[in-house]
Amino acid sequence: MAIPAHHPTTAEDLSADALRRAFGAYPTGVVAIGALREGAPDGFAASSFVSISLEPPMIAVSVARTSTTWPRLADRPVLGLSVLSHGQGSLCRRLASRAGDRFEGTDWQATADGAVLIEGAALWLTARVGAVYDGGDHEIVLMELLTTELFPGVEPLVFHTSQFRELSPHA
Repeated sequence: MAIPAHHPTTAEDLSADALRRAFGAYPTGVVAIGALREGAPDGFAASSFVSISLEPPMIAVSVARTSTTWPRLADRPVLGLSVLSHGQGSLCRRLASRAGDRFEGTDWQATADGAVLIEGAALWLTARVGAVYDGGDHEIVLMELLTTELFPGVEPLVFHTSQFRELSPHA
């Protein structure tokens, strides 16, 4: 079997578009991050979610400095993180949009401390912001994990090469 030719890039070739394509080769889940603001849900979608530590339990997300939603959520006492499920691609696109009511037609619930969680998700987490670090054109938000609720059998939404995909078991 012949190995296809590849064309490595140089530092000069690392444009934002080239990096998006390169990073898009790595499949990720999608997390909705939300909290109540003035009694209404507010939130956004992020694919840059990662577990950090088991002891103490910590997670992190990277948020673009251009986000207009993050500044409204950064001071919330508790945030809800919902790992979206494979049928929630259109919701993910709405949460990533800068226009319209992102939660229109979406079933959600709020915890007593104002974290917003999306119904039908594969996993619910609640967390509080622990620290924020410089990440170039993003901020790296380190969070202390407070609760988890797993929904067995609910497949996660997978984002790969700018498309939503479904997981299938390896034979």
